[in-house]
Amino acid sequence: MPFLVRTVLQNTTGRRFTISLEHSDTRCYGLDLRKDSGHSLPANQTFHPASQLNTLKRITDYLTKINKPAVKTIQSPDGDVIDCVLSHLQPAFDHPELKGQKPLDPPERPKGLNTTDTVAKSFQLWAESGESCPEGTVPIRRTTEKDVLGASSIDRYGRKPVRHVRRDSSGTGHEHAVLFVNGDQYFGAKAGINVWAPQVTDRYEFSLSQIWVISGSFGHDLNTIEAGWQVSPDLYGDNNPRFFTYWTTDAYQATGCYNLLCSGFVQTNNRVAIGAAISPKSYYNGRQFDIGLMVWKDPKHGHWWLEFGSGLLVGYWPAFLFSHLRTHASMVQFGGEIVNSRSSGYHTSTQMGSGHFAEEGFGKASYFRNLQVVDWDNNLLPLTNLHLLADHPNCYDIKQGRNNAWGTYFYYGGPGRNVKCP
Repeated sequence: MPFLVRTVLQNTTGRRFTISLEHSDTRCYGLDLRKDSGHSLPANQTFHPASQLNTLKRITDYLTKINKPAVKTIQSPDGDVIDCVLSHLQPAFDHPELKGQKPLDPPERPKGLNTTDTVAKSFQLWAESGESCPEGTVPIRRTTEKDVLGASSIDRYGRKPVRHVRRDSSGTGHEHAVLFVNGDQYFGAKAGINVWAPQVTDRYEFSLSQIWVISGSFGHDLNTIEAGWQVSPDLYGDNNPRFFTYWTTDAYQATGCYNLLCSGFVQTNNRVAIGAAISPKSYYNGRQFDIGLMVWKDPKHGHWWLEFGSGLLVGYWPAFLFSHLRTHASMVQFGGEIVNSRSSGYHTSTQMGSGHFAEEGFGKASYFRNLQVVDWDNNLLPLTNLHLLADHPNCYDIKQGRNNAWGTYFYYGGPGRNVKCP
């Protein structure tokens, strides 16, 4: 006969929720959100309620830690819940080095910013209702028990797989179409990034388009700061393109996380929710939409700041989080990345960018435009010594150009599996 344990839990917001422990549901680590179960215990399977209750406790402890008390809650049309959390109570201030502090004032922005740049003003789906978070709070996408239960790994929820950055990605399952610069000291990067909703065909794959600010070797001491948009059913449970951030100081092993899913990034803005869906998005042969992103090192305090859209300061990564990036970056990378799990035995059909190759151009292929880097004196400069890499060009490719309106730009992406990409 069926064997089911159901537990009622309560988190810091006072919300009560029920999680069922079902003996035969190994996909979710023995945890099941369904209200009932019709399964019977297989003869060769033993139910371990103690270990599964321990897993459940770990999940609820994590949710209690990461979901802070809200002074206001906003329901997004896509099902997200946005909590307006007092700035000094956000997850960053759980960090021992930040306890008791408050967010810093805005830094000096880089010199040479083009105020006539036409990067579209950025909107997020949750804010379209006209609701907003009060001054003195930050909007945080609530992490749910369903998010964690649906992830490929509880222990690594909110983290990227180890050895994730491009060097030689053959065999890692990660495929890239990127432009990168190296050979100098870099103190920031800026670009306008075309936003699409590429198809991700396996729950545990993703498709992203981002800026990487990198220092250290590609061994265990790799430092990165990352920002862009991604489609990740594993992390968010849907196929919406979402604004995201990431950081690591040890090549994705034990440090760092997406968005605000651990202590690190300090948010200072009450209008942008990291991890929330971006709206609008681009359509093939239709309207094109892009977001402006800039990451730069504050010359005064040394922290790395993030700007989103039309001058919205999102927040900063404190310098103490890093080793190599405490001083400067040695590489800046722009472009797309997907995961190819080959779960069906052949190359994934997960799309990169728009799902179309670079040669199709504007309105059809995805693009990055107005690429710049920041130098030691806080100046925005055009790229020099740039390189292109498409490690699986029959699946996803890249094509670079330059003109007066877009400066340095490139088209990139592709459909994944096709006749030349089996």
